[in-house]
Amino acid sequence: MAPQISPSILSADFAALGREVERIADDADWVHVDVMDNHFVPNLTLGLPIVEALLKTSRLPLDCHLMIEDPDRWAPQYAEAGAKSVTIHAEAASAPIRTLRAIRSAGARAGLGVNPATPVDGFEDILGEIDMLLLMTVEPGFGGQRFLDVVLPKVRRARDLIKGRDLDVWLQVDGGVSAETIERCAEAGADVFVAGSSVYGADDPAEAIRALRAQAEKATAAAPWSAAR
Repeated sequence: MAPQISPSILSADFAALGREVERIADDADWVHVDVMDNHFVPNLTLGLPIVEALLKTSRLPLDCHLMIEDPDRWAPQYAEAGAKSVTIHAEAASAPIRTLRAIRSAGARAGLGVNPATPVDGFEDILGEIDMLLLMTVEPGFGGQRFLDVVLPKVRRARDLIKGRDLDVWLQVDGGVSAETIERCAEAGADVFVAGSSVYGADDPAEAIRALRAQAEKATAAAPWSAAR
């Protein structure tokens, strides 16, 4: 799969989200929507009503990342509303397999997110239940944080697990992805990149996306894991 760019609107102007999404509509693959409840993470952002409003206007599919308590209850509703990808956190889900299956049944791709300190090996047996594994490369909760290089070995391990099972699971990284870090992420095995401030903090968000994509494509083409596919 070619690298995909999913800009996070966490770094966009919340007073004009429709316009902010339109600015990237011709160049991005997804719109990454960070849903935070001020319980699972120490920040409060937006929820289902805003997602429903965005769905009415966005030309891009929505990639909803639920950093919330009780995702088992709420996640299927985002898929039912029309989000094309819904990710729950392993640390918050009580019944992850049931919830992942409910997301898929509602017509969305099912994602499982893990925090920087959470090992990925414990999820090897349920990789067949997910469409995307999201590895946080910052501590979740706030945009604009510095990339955590300590997560890169976990990205490599996750890629090995996916290859070892011969599964079509996307590997997403989220946090601190920029021109300085995206090539390392791609070399390690990521193929979906969430970029917030590096896109919406640029003078030309569309050009920033194109530049990030070019870097990711170059690094992926040279990566051992890609050549072995």
